[in-house]
Amino acid sequence: MDGEKMVDDFFAVIMAGGGGTRLWPLSRKELPKQMLKLGSEHSLFELAVKRLEGLFLPDHILVVTIAEQAVKLQELCPQIPVENYLLEPMPRGTASVVGLAALAIKNRAPNGTMAILTADHHINNVPYFHQLLETAGDVASKGYLVTLGIEPTFPSTGYGYIERGEKLDEFPTQPVYNVKKFKEKPEKEIAEQFLLQGDHDWNSGMFIWRVDRILREINQSMPELYQKLKEIDRDWNTPVKRETIEAVWPTIKPQTIDYGIMEHASQVAVLPAEGLGWNDVGSWDSLYDVLQPDEKDNIILVDNFIGIDTQSSLVCDDGTKKLIVTIGIDDLIVVNTRDALLICPKSDSQRVRELVKILKEQGLEQYL
Repeated sequence: MDGEKMVDDFFAVIMAGGGGTRLWPLSRKELPKQMLKLGSEHSLFELAVKRLEGLFLPDHILVVTIAEQAVKLQELCPQIPVENYLLEPMPRGTASVVGLAALAIKNRAPNGTMAILTADHHINNVPYFHQLLETAGDVASKGYLVTLGIEPTFPSTGYGYIERGEKLDEFPTQPVYNVKKFKEKPEKEIAEQFLLQGDHDWNSGMFIWRVDRILREINQSMPELYQKLKEIDRDWNTPVKRETIEAVWPTIKPQTIDYGIMEHASQVAVLPAEGLGWNDVGSWDSLYDVLQPDEKDNIILVDNFIGIDTQSSLVCDDGTKKLIVTIGIDDLIVVNTRDALLICPKSDSQRVRELVKILKEQGLEQYL
């Protein structure tokens, strides 16, 4: 894909509206995961924007978020025009996010191609990421719905999987395969089987397609959503666009793009992204795949810390000046904030989801 065409027709859409509770208690509704600085001077959202430099101009980067987060995100990345922030009145799943972004791009560039990306992933190999997106843009130009697949490194039960079909020979610069099937998050025994078969990738949640193609697919697979989008589209270039979105959005049934579209669609392709250095930073222990531990296998994200006989542990706080001391601990997660403290074995860090559910059930929303 040549540079001029990319400037004119290729757009990046960053999904940035999540509540971000998987890294509780540091990640909260008012400061979700994408706004956190985890061992970096930049937030995950800033890094997501930064890695698009050289491939997308700032005015070709759209951000879909909720109103409460938009102001903070704009402050983090003021180079993106204010009008490129698309506001969801409330979360309605990724299918509606994709639909809203598709309308925005269609009204600017009817022949446009869009890359659906996320605000809270870590990607180490940025040049390769650019190469993958360029190839995916070429594949999408042929009418394919394209996804990036991540090579599984362990039998994860937390990711969806993509089963590869036959190789597409028309794209010689990068291996591209037909998608045989999208599969839900599996039980461990099934995940182990996927790993042994060698023809399954993790679903990265990153997608590339032509705007007209995805709108056509929404019309076919999710006709109710398509009718809602048509209502919004009619008023897109009028003074009442915002009011129309506010009125229509609550009537949309929540659904993911994976289940609503990708699991049923035809002409779907996957680009295996081996060596991308991808991680969705989905739990505290996943930071071990992103950050370099010290000589005692500790990750210390605290300014004021003393560790005695402390190893294989992650210690983090929210920037308070409180002295944190650990003595004789091994393989623990310790996260301290102004109003909550988390201590758990690294192996149980995924169970933060259970805690978040309990907080909701007990009406302790002030801690979310």
